Order: sequence, then C-alpha cells, then structure tokens
Amino acid sequence: MMMDGELAGFTIPRLGMGTMALAIEGRPDRDTAIRTIHAGLDAGVRYLDTAWSYYLPSEPGTGTAEDLGYGEKLVRDALTSWNGPRDEVLVATKTGYRRTCEAVAATDGTHSVGADESRPQSQRLQAEGSRYGWIADSRTETMIRDAKESALHLGVDTLDLLYSHGPDPAVPYEDQCGALKQLLDEGVIKYAGISRVNNEQIDLARSIIGSGLVAVQNQFSPSHPDPEHTMEHCAELGLAFVCWSPLGGFLDTFDQSAYDPFRTVAAQRGCSYQRVVLAWELTRYERLFTIPSARNPQEINDSFAATQLQLTQEELAMLPC
Repeated sequence: MMMDGELAGFTIPRLGMGTMALAIEGRPDRDTAIRTIHAGLDAGVRYLDTAWSYYLPSEPGTGTAEDLGYGEKLVRDALTSWNGPRDEVLVATKTGYRRTCEAVAATDGTHSVGADESRPQSQRLQAEGSRYGWIADSRTETMIRDAKESALHLGVDTLDLLYSHGPDPAVPYEDQCGALKQLLDEGVIKYAGISRVNNEQIDLARSIIGSGLVAVQNQFSPSHPDPEHTMEHCAELGLAFVCWSPLGGFLDTFDQSAYDPFRTVAAQRGCSYQRVVLAWELTRYERLFTIPSARNPQEINDSFAATQLQLTQEELAMLPC
C-alpha cells in the first residue's frame, strides 16, 4: 500500500526524510550520513527536508562561515552521488533560523556570522544542559540572502520548496510572509511553506503569499497532538500538512507513555512501534506528509516500511482518534 500525495508540483510518497539528525549534534560521520540518504532514496523516499540552519557551530556565537549550510551541502552531495532519478526528488529547505553555540566565557561576538547576537536570551531556544541552541533571524534581508545561499549550497538555480523556519519575535509575521512572496516573485523559489505557526498566522500567510503557499510544517506526533487543530485548518484550505518530529522529538524529552498503544500494536505485528506510529500518522489526513529523521540506513528503511503497513480498523481503534 503506497501512499502518494501532491506537494510542490511533485507526486511522491507521503513519507519523506528529515535530515536534521545527520547535520547537528549527535550526527554520524559524513560517509554514514550520505549512505543513510542513499538508503532512503533507494527505498523510495522522494522528499528530503533540510534547512540553512542544519549545522553545528564550531565556535561561540553562530559559528564560522565554514560551518554554515552543512545539511544542505550533505543533501546536495548525496543526490549528486546517487544513481537514481534526481528529478523525481523534492528537496525542501528552510530559512530564518541560526544555530548558536554558547561561549564558556564571555566573548566579544567576533565569531558571529550574520545573526543578531544582541537579541536577549529569551528569544533563543536552548535545550537544557546543551551548549547549542537556535535563534530566529527572519529579517527580510536575512531570509532573502539565506534563501539564495541555500540554492548555492544545494547546487540548484531555483529552490523547489522553501519554508520560513518559524516566527521571529523581533519581526512582524507579515514581513516574513512578504519575504517569501518576494522570493517567489523573483523566481528564487518555486513554492513556499511556513512552519511553527498557528491558524491566524496560516491565514495571514495565505492572504499575502496566495497560491504560492502550499504547505504548513508543524510538530505532530502522539505526544504532540496539534492542540490548535492546524491540520484541520490546512484541510479546510487545501494545504499540505508536514509534521516534524513525528516520533516525538530528536533532542527534547517527550511523554513516552503516549506511545504505549503503538507498542502494543507493534508487538502483535512483529515490527517496530515507530513504524506503527508513522503508518498511523498517514491515516490522519490525506495530504499529511511525515518526515522522520534517521542516523543510519536501518532507521530510514524501517521508517519507510510504514508506507506498506496498512492498519486494520481494530488496530486503529486501539490508537488515538
């Protein structure tokens, strides 16, 4: 049972591959990362999701120029060295975020690359106990510059699909949407998406971007069940819904008990509970795309097998509605 869907001009399986885990802390070596992407593509993955900010800062601040674009360059090199049909693969990236590495001692900020390091700590997203975090920089000029850099990193003339990575507390959301509209009008991107948004922001983006807006990427999983019903709103508007962290989360803790019913079904099926979770997500909305990360070929092969797992009505009744 293959579950295909339409996204950004492509008809592709609705289970893609997120590449964050291949590019940030805990990432495998580069050879393993490329083999993992190749394994996904060989299995049938036709949607790769990356971001300008998928990299690991090597120095305090936002890192060095050599750090930037690691994840995008990884995707480029994996596709270049793959023997399959490159033109069938949708590559999406994101703009408007930076990685940060907190200094052990005070610094003068000379290692900062392009980000507004004067922003207060409250505007940064930092995992507890981690030296690394995220900071938004969604000024119009930054988003446009980064999008053009993303095209260079990926080795393409035009980006297939570009998301704004998330709202920036220091930038009006309409300005972010305006930057995406400008990138569409200039031909830098073919289609636009938005991420980490509520229904009001979806409506605002649609009013500014129009038909060029094709997708919303929000967190969704059994432990993050979309309390604002943004998936339902996407269905009303005919937008694709792309769920990030579909298995709970890569760096953050989450409620493991939410996955107990999936473990029960998995034990009966003789497969991983993660595969059951992904198969269940694909039943939630006919235009839902799920993009699990993987750090080795075994993980992405197990995830993609969810496209062949058809849950029975009895099994679905055991899982969240």
